[in-house]
Amino acid sequence: MSKIELFMTAKIFAVCAALFLGVVFPSVSWAGPAPPLEEVIESLQKIYEKTQDFQAGFIQETTVKSIRKTDTEEGTVCFKNPRQMLWDYKKPKVKKLIINAQKAWLYLPSDKTVYVQESNRIFKSEALIKFLSGLGKLHHDFTIQYASPAVDSDGNYLLLLYPREKGASYSYLKMTIAKDNFYILQVGFDDVMGNSTLLKFSDIKMNRGLSSKRFQFKPPPGVSIFKMP
Repeated sequence: MSKIELFMTAKIFAVCAALFLGVVFPSVSWAGPAPPLEEVIESLQKIYEKTQDFQAGFIQETTVKSIRKTDTEEGTVCFKNPRQMLWDYKKPKVKKLIINAQKAWLYLPSDKTVYVQESNRIFKSEALIKFLSGLGKLHHDFTIQYASPAVDSDGNYLLLLYPREKGASYSYLKMTIAKDNFYILQVGFDDVMGNSTLLKFSDIKMNRGLSSKRFQFKPPPGVSIFKMP
């Protein structure tokens, strides 16, 4: 993924952050078919407003439509309310995407290069800023429905979220929610060019009191720094 593509994808990752900060549902489990959609949405909203941070492992699969090529990357991800995230890629190449309320940095150690951008370029969506700040409402910002089928082969719930905002960087989000503990297992989306990204999460840890220092970045000596528009 190029530096430009990564910064563009960061906008969508920000949406994932907003949604993922609501991954823990009430400790109940529905048997049989998917529960009423309104119950799922209401639970997402309520728990999001109480969740402060999370961290998880991730696998990212990105498919470029024009060349029919899929790249797979792995690492760890951290989010903290409001508007702070760290994507720490470990395989196949080390890189870091750090975003806070002021700046976004993309650090490529192998190239000894840092790209920096004002984070309001990432969080330019009013709806997204509201939701990341704990003020947004899912129903106001998305049209939500069950996918067809509404559950996968393991009985996990499948949701489709369509952005109400015009000019969004993605057409929709598809979420896979675990039937037993209601963690978000996967988030998939297509960008406006038809390229697709699938994020698979594991080893999820909630409300561990992540320090905001984790979301600060100081370029190491000897690297080249480039400002992105």
